[in-house]
Amino acid sequence: MPRIVSVFLPRWPILRFLTAQARHRNGAPVDPARPFVLSVDASSTPCIAALNEAAQREGLAVGDRLADARARTDFLQVRPAEPEADDAALRKLALWATRYTPAVACFDASSGGDGFFLDVTGAAHLFGGEEMLLADLSRRLENFGLQARLAIADTAGAAWALSRYSPSPSILPGGQEANALSDLPVEALRLSSDTRTTLHRLGFKRIGALIGAPRAPFAARFEQELLGRLDQALGLAPEPLHAVIAPPVYHSARYLLEPVSTIQAVLALAARLMRDLMHALVRDGAGARALRLSLYRVDGDVAVLDIGLAMPTRDIGHVVRLIELKLDYLDSDIDAGFGFEAVDLAVTVAEPLSPRQGELMAALQNGPEQSAALVDRLKQRLGERGVRRLTPLQSHQPERAETRSLATGDTPAWPSPGEAPPRPLVLLPRAEKLESVTALVPDGPPRRFLWRGEPYDVAHAQGPERIANEWWRDRGARLTRDYYLVEDENGRRFWLYREGLFERESASPDWFMHGLFA
Repeated sequence: MPRIVSVFLPRWPILRFLTAQARHRNGAPVDPARPFVLSVDASSTPCIAALNEAAQREGLAVGDRLADARARTDFLQVRPAEPEADDAALRKLALWATRYTPAVACFDASSGGDGFFLDVTGAAHLFGGEEMLLADLSRRLENFGLQARLAIADTAGAAWALSRYSPSPSILPGGQEANALSDLPVEALRLSSDTRTTLHRLGFKRIGALIGAPRAPFAARFEQELLGRLDQALGLAPEPLHAVIAPPVYHSARYLLEPVSTIQAVLALAARLMRDLMHALVRDGAGARALRLSLYRVDGDVAVLDIGLAMPTRDIGHVVRLIELKLDYLDSDIDAGFGFEAVDLAVTVAEPLSPRQGELMAALQNGPEQSAALVDRLKQRLGERGVRRLTPLQSHQPERAETRSLATGDTPAWPSPGEAPPRPLVLLPRAEKLESVTALVPDGPPRRFLWRGEPYDVAHAQGPERIANEWWRDRGARLTRDYYLVEDENGRRFWLYREGLFERESASPDWFMHGLFA
């Protein structure tokens, strides 16, 4: 069974705002000891979106109109709410929580937007069990200035309910959801305000009154939300969690007794982590195609490095070299602060990797592995979109037969030399017209031509290769081309063509230079 941790952060918008103001010192300072609220416009009327304990003691509550709150409380401190900033800060905190498990999801709006879930299935033993995991998580959040309420259960709904309405951290054994939820108020089911109001009007104040009751009347009176939330909390219906980052295929982590801050230490840890991942990759016949290195700072910040590879690999040295290049490239953007206390290396994309004879492949210096390694190194230096390669296209026209694309994936499959006519290494951006062309016969190869003001005498010619126009692409009629590979008396080789069939398409066809051979 899954085990879900719910982390509830009471008064999260207030804490986030005070922390941000203390860091940036923008505007007039706020006294946390006095009543303080955040306002939001609701139906064109400013209302309270969040408030501190001092404001609660004055009898204020979330949803009260701001005008009424000002009338009831002297010296009320008001600031506008910043939902986008709250969501960004919560996501940043959830990203830090991936040090416990890769699967972390923020509370959505229906869950309050003031906490996050952790799926710790199979991960709690790494911290000494569920009790020690909750204690470590609570201690670290408290060090950040956040008073969190925690609970763990088999379902996200039950964990959420216990974290909000249980006075102390709760660890609910599997199968006990109905007993644990019975005495909790119906608000613990994460229902809309209209549904809660209707339930109270009908006399349903506790979840226990809903459990085991006939479902038909509820289905007829309420939207699917009520029974759906109840089934999710009891484990009768699934509740997918949307993780802040894609869960990895493989991952390995190191929790350090002493923080590290140097690149050399990070690279050494990355090598160990990749060595740990090797066993699983070899077992499954797979290689890493994309990796993510997460560096967890002592103060809660997380530095994430995403690394893509041109081909799947299990080469530890190559991966470490790419991480080194990435760290060097982002040196000004990564601040170790007081050091990194945990390092995680995850394989986010894995692809099959067939067995190879290592010694034989090492001798092939120009093999695909070496080309892919070069592409990977260039991408770490120049960025993901800074490295491109030519890719073949389905077209008979030479200028349309290839395009530039991002250097991702395997090397494009070009026709083998024996299957396609020869093509020049240099194709001119635009075919250039030749002058003073002389040929022995009108539809034969040239014997002499003038290009860029310089005359050339042809010693040898090969062709023609006839290429007709692509009528399904060109609306206007284009002339047929006869291509020739010619070599002059000095050994220089050119790729040129005559445009238009003699007498059938043109009385005096023109000649063009299109490419150069080595």
